[in-house]
Amino acid sequence: MNNEQISPRRDFVKKSIAGTIALSSALTFSATLLASFKVEAENAPGSPVANNEKQFRMGVIGPAELSLATSRIAVEKAIQKNAKEFAGFELAEATAVTSVLKDLGTSVPPMTAKAKATLDKIKSTPAGPEFDKVYIKAQLENHEFLRDLAQNYIGKGEMAGAAENQGRHLATLSLAVFKEHVAITSRILGELGA
Repeated sequence: MNNEQISPRRDFVKKSIAGTIALSSALTFSATLLASFKVEAENAPGSPVANNEKQFRMGVIGPAELSLATSRIAVEKAIQKNAKEFAGFELAEATAVTSVLKDLGTSVPPMTAKAKATLDKIKSTPAGPEFDKVYIKAQLENHEFLRDLAQNYIGKGEMAGAAENQGRHLATLSLAVFKEHVAITSRILGELGA
């Protein structure tokens, strides 16, 4: 081989090595960034965590039961058009979610003190603008919790087993609705002047 043939090969090899190093660096950076997001999400104060599909289901059913109970009240007591409409949609959603979770064998845990206080406040607030604010604020907080729970569970990455795959599918579908409901309740709170 002469120098003319060796030179293009050397250039190709040098470029290939440089490209491989750059790709390796980018992949390492991406993996580090994703890992830091995962740790950040898991370590955020009050951030709900589910380590497996059963914990995810258990994390969802309590808030879903609260949504069901409060939305039953809200369809009767809400007066602002969008708050009342949301209550109807939320009641249908919570009914479906609790039904599916129970069909999957998820037991309903006792209501937390915070959930009891929320339910009591919604029961005792008379119909009117203040009721709408209390109900929608509770729904916003509930859906922020559910959004974070779903994101953190999905962020765990793939886990072995059919149940885990189904749990991830459920979390993925639910996450879109949870995010949507956070946006809708935030908008309605703005409309209510809260």
